[in-house]
Amino acid sequence: MKNELRNVLSGKSKVRFGEIIQTISSYVRKSTETSTAIKGTKLFRKQEEQVLEKFIIENNLWINDIDFSKYVSEGAEQKVYLKDDKHVIKLNDAIYYASWQD
Repeated sequence: MKNELRNVLSGKSKVRFGEIIQTISSYVRKSTETSTAIKGTKLFRKQEEQVLEKFIIENNLWINDIDFSKYVSEGAEQKVYLKDDKHVIKLNDAIYYASWQD
């Protein structure tokens, strides 16, 4: 699974939303290259989070129509909600990763 994600982020694999995922990944990487915080620290991850939020706001990418009453299940790092008859939305907090790039 981790290799599949790497392939999507690097552009080696094509998936439905691969282009936007690659764009965001590149944006975060470039925006944090000059960071004085050490990668893997809480401060670095917070800086990544701020960069991500800025990008999401600027590109109108927030998902605002999640119906939290349609809760299905949850795992260690995600909660799952029904979107419609064919789709689900997984909210992931990435607690097992040192950075959002990971």
